[in-house]
Amino acid sequence: MLFRRFLDEDGSNPRLTTGGLATGRAHEVRTAVYLLVVLTAGAYLPSPLYPDYQQAFGFGDLTMTSVYATFALVSAPALLLFGPASDALGPRTVLRAGVLAAALGSCCFALASGPAWLLVGRAAQGTALGAVTGATSALLVERAANRDRLRASTLASMGFVAGTAAGPLAAGVLAQYAPAPRLSPYLVHLLLLAGGWYLVSALPAVNSRARRWRPTRPRIPAGIRASFTTAAASGFLAWTGAGLFLAVVPVVLGRRAGIENPAITGALLCAVLTCSVLIQPLVTRLGPRLAQLLGHGALLGGLVLLALTGGGSLSVTAIAAVATGVGHGLTYSGAGATIDAVAPERQRAAVTSALYIAFYAGAGLPAVAVGLLTRWHDMATAVSWLGALAASLVPLVVAALLLSDRHRRVSRTGFQGRGPATYQPFRESRRFGRRNVSERRDRPEPAAPDPSRSASESGRSGSELSRSG
Repeated sequence: MLFRRFLDEDGSNPRLTTGGLATGRAHEVRTAVYLLVVLTAGAYLPSPLYPDYQQAFGFGDLTMTSVYATFALVSAPALLLFGPASDALGPRTVLRAGVLAAALGSCCFALASGPAWLLVGRAAQGTALGAVTGATSALLVERAANRDRLRASTLASMGFVAGTAAGPLAAGVLAQYAPAPRLSPYLVHLLLLAGGWYLVSALPAVNSRARRWRPTRPRIPAGIRASFTTAAASGFLAWTGAGLFLAVVPVVLGRRAGIENPAITGALLCAVLTCSVLIQPLVTRLGPRLAQLLGHGALLGGLVLLALTGGGSLSVTAIAAVATGVGHGLTYSGAGATIDAVAPERQRAAVTSALYIAFYAGAGLPAVAVGLLTRWHDMATAVSWLGALAASLVPLVVAALLLSDRHRRVSRTGFQGRGPATYQPFRESRRFGRRNVSERRDRPEPAAPDPSRSASESGRSGSELSRSG
């Protein structure tokens, strides 16, 4: 059913008429989406297993949170570095490298005998996803007709979200009910990666486009720095809430609530991300400003509940997970819509790259802060304190959002859902009166980029920016 909308209308002809590719490109689309799902799921397989690793290898909370944060802190630089590689080397070469890096990460976790293996594995997972993000854009979007890119972008985003939500759930269920709990999830992942390698090998070879491979340099134009600051702060807080659940809540539940079933903790983590993606389509109706305001309200509720209980109650933590997921979806998506409305077209890739850094920092740095606090306090107290600190920042970001809105109002934008580890640009904001409607109809509609297209575009934008600079 996932692909029927991207096939012919009756679903019988396996040739794409939408989804961003011309007729006969169905294999490329399936390969790209398959890799997005599998690699993103692999990056979040360890989340419900951290308590088991900690008990088996005897390392402290700071090491545990550092292992989690390594993925987030490596993914953003990897995206900036390898995003333009598809233009220079071709998608098939980059996708193969990404599959190999992901396999290295899973092997490190499967064979782990200490925390060093876990750190290397997380770095490999982050590198793999950063590399694959740019290459899949060449398959899904860059070869698409303008009218098809919106659906192709949506399909790519669905792949990211599906993988992010499925990874913890699958790992938890396998760890609880399959033999070898620290081995079976990664063996399954390696089998899925083998299927991905087969699909990639069937792709046609593409000659190099004779472009220089240059990493993207994040830049913020002076005229949009105020809007960027508030959007980046919103996204940072959204990922702080999600990151706390993904990194430390499984450990806290085991210590305080006695929940040592990884299937339960995996389902709880899956709920956060599922709520996020289900709520994101509402941004289309609400507009980015109202979506962020409502999202901050839900996020505040989730953080306050987490701060008050410290993960000591499964029922309260579940309510906090739902509230945090809703707040994450509205806030993160609304922030991205705001940036798309104000970013200059020729500098969109550079601005988006800077936004990635804020999002990934929000996902990783607070988890490390919790680990540092555990040197003086127990994990539950550290989670409560950091949750309270994040909750106290929400009113400040809301105030900054309202103040910036006095200078520049952002109207509703066309919206597409996005995955928790990526940023997806939006279509041009509709800040026009009725008298402009006919003029806009006569104009060709701009292409709607996808979450991974911005990474591959970054090579071209980076080259243009470096020449102009």
